[in-house]
Amino acid sequence: MKYSEEQLIAMAVDIAKSSASNGGGPFGCVITRDGEIVATASNSVTLTNDPTAHAEVNAIRSACYDLKTFDLTGCILYTSCEPCPMCLSACYWAHIARIYYSGTSRNASSVDFDDSFIYRELRKPVSERAIPMERICPDLGDDPFVIWKENSKKIEY
Repeated sequence: MKYSEEQLIAMAVDIAKSSASNGGGPFGCVITRDGEIVATASNSVTLTNDPTAHAEVNAIRSACYDLKTFDLTGCILYTSCEPCPMCLSACYWAHIARIYYSGTSRNASSVDFDDSFIYRELRKPVSERAIPMERICPDLGDDPFVIWKENSKKIEY
């Protein structure tokens, strides 16, 4: 069955509403490829004690598992709310073709899902971030990349 963009956003919002009513976070997501739904998911951070279990990440994981690929080129993601920095990064890593969203980061912020701190942190030099970061053993850091580069059987991504 072919769905309109509006129907798919409504579906993502319905998933979010159900999640919000049943102990999960108020976020939902639908992923399609060639007009067919390949994954749906809600935010399950509090249900699974996993801070990365946002709706978009859960849907990407499900789509990749079901499609047996880590590359979602051509897939479209419909989400109940503008993706947070982590989810947006996951969309880029997965090669999502397009993102449609309904709620905004301002809507999310109004109920304490505020990502502005993370965006500010990303603009800071590493030495000024809230979580201390220090590079140690720099002579070891290149080794995995040398092995990767020389591995003729590697799977590029």
